[in-house]
Amino acid sequence: MRPVLSCLPLLCLLVFSSLETAAQKIFSVEYESRADVKVFVVDYESRADLLVFKEDYASNANGNEGRWHFVEYESRADKKVFFVDYESRADLKVFFVDYQSRAGWKNKSKQHLLY
Repeated sequence: MRPVLSCLPLLCLLVFSSLETAAQKIFSVEYESRADVKVFVVDYESRADLLVFKEDYASNANGNEGRWHFVEYESRADKKVFFVDYESRADLKVFFVDYQSRAGWKNKSKQHLLY
């Protein structure tokens, strides 16, 4: 029984760290009904809820900090998004930035959408 208890802290760490890294592998779906989140891309940074940097590698897209890696297969995604044509239909407004250091939440009340 003791070996099981000694592994408990490690197990908790693994579970909670996996929760933190959710929602950064993104798949863009073709139909709104298949999406977890409806996203609108705004023209100005000041109008965004989230500033997003597109990562080339999945290993760099960790945490819920606006660093997205777009995957080719829906089964590999943490979240499925649908890009809407109208701002009023969106759950989340994003602006794509050119530098990793600029990514992040501007409206933290929407952060739950990507957990």
